Amino acid sequence: MVRIGYTMMSEQAGPRELVGHVAAAERAGFDFSVVSDHSFPWLDAQGHSPYAWSVLGAAAQATSRIPLMTYVTCPSFRYHPAVVAQKAATVQLLSEGRFRLGLGSGENLNEHVIGGGWPSARVRLERLEEAVEIIRSLFGGGYVSYHGVHFQVENAKLWDLPAEPPPIGVAVSGERSCALAGTHGDLLIATEPKRELLSAFDAHGGAGKPRVGQLPVCYDTDREAAVARAHEQFRWSLGGWKVNAELPGPAGFAQASAHVRPEDLAAAVPCGDDVEAFVDAVRPYVEAGFDEIALVQIGGDRQDPFLDWSERTLLPALADL
Repeated sequence: MVRIGYTMMSEQAGPRELVGHVAAAERAGFDFSVVSDHSFPWLDAQGHSPYAWSVLGAAAQATSRIPLMTYVTCPSFRYHPAVVAQKAATVQLLSEGRFRLGLGSGENLNEHVIGGGWPSARVRLERLEEAVEIIRSLFGGGYVSYHGVHFQVENAKLWDLPAEPPPIGVAVSGERSCALAGTHGDLLIATEPKRELLSAFDAHGGAGKPRVGQLPVCYDTDREAAVARAHEQFRWSLGGWKVNAELPGPAGFAQASAHVRPEDLAAAVPCGDDVEAFVDAVRPYVEAGFDEIALVQIGGDRQDPFLDWSERTLLPALADL
């Protein structure tokens, strides 16, 4: 049976709110949770971007059952991979084994803040591969030195290691990232229900490993209000990752999405309270072969109604999948 998750969307809510939301998602019966790791929101209208790792530490203490996961952390620009390994090991200990480390090659939106420029996708994937190798070595215990093309590590060691290290997920968008995920990852992460991504993942060693997808939704008893909110806060999502990985800030996303209409969002994102429309939006992920789908409720101040409705209506309907 497919597992349904809840997304702590850090671009649309403050840190205390995010922790409260994931605690409520646990009570509502969601199977797992994920959190975005950003330094900027996609659009000014979203209005937030707290430090995801502090949120995770608090969430680990505010919950007792629901698994936690980064969706996703870039371990190769803002953060050095040795620092990511320490953070992930600590959250795994705090959560008593409920944490998974989701990694990706990053977006200019978040990584530009260190002023190091933004290299090609090929270089970003090279950096990600080295980062995963370093993190795995540190999870193995002992002292680690690493001399790669992009990263250097000298006698690093994690002094607080969990008995079971966090599984590592790798975000994919094409053949090369799928090969990296299949070879180096414990699970696949994607934002589109493309069967060809899973096939490429399997071809490179991913067969039998979990695959996690993500889907934005916009619940509201007033469908017009839901469509308007989705358009205001999520129109950036229709740009595709070849665009979204390159733009440096919310102003660029606002300009790039200026001609996206509310009806365009309504066609791509289930809006309103028709539960069948939400089930129909999840179904392509199930049919493609995803094991887990994390839902993103659009609107930081509209989480409580969504979670109440999910417990009563949406999660029972999705169980039939």
